[in-house]
Amino acid sequence: MEVGPKQIFGNKKLLLASASPRRRELLGMIGAEVHQACIKNVNESYPHDLAPEEVAPFISKKKAEAYATEMEPGEILVTADTVVIDGGKVLGKPRDAADAVSMLKELSGHVHKVVTGVTLLSSSRIDTFSETTYVEFAELSDEEIAYYVEHYRPFDKAGAYGIQEWIGYIGVTGIRGDYYNVMGLPLRKLYEYLKKM
Repeated sequence: MEVGPKQIFGNKKLLLASASPRRRELLGMIGAEVHQACIKNVNESYPHDLAPEEVAPFISKKKAEAYATEMEPGEILVTADTVVIDGGKVLGKPRDAADAVSMLKELSGHVHKVVTGVTLLSSSRIDTFSETTYVEFAELSDEEIAYYVEHYRPFDKAGAYGIQEWIGYIGVTGIRGDYYNVMGLPLRKLYEYLKKM
């Protein structure tokens, strides 16, 4: 018997609660027909004593819980959150250009973690999981950092960079783990969880 997206997803309606065009594109890459959920304004704060690796899954679950009473049978909602962790410090999205420059200077010459938390919500269950990828950056010059921030304005990206952009091409010297996780969704693990649902 042939196994493909049609057999895996069946008649399930996949809803993405994210404004990220990258996440929508990534979900489509595994053969899912993606519907945009109405974006809710969810407070993304988290307890300060939470372990850095637990921040992304905590926030993704918090986002999903905002839809808990609205799910119809046959629907699966996907929420996600990505953080960068460098030296035990959580780097979210930069506030402005100066913050983006500061983050990239921190990441320069280091290996950091990218953790994405994903929550799948249906009318009958909720599953949260996370994936960690290790990314190594070369030493970046002040000029390279300034050029990237000015031309790519990475203010919607955790850690102030997109690996699929110029900085990824010239700055990333090594990666261990799921590349797509760094872009915003751990596709292999997400696919496995969707099959279970």
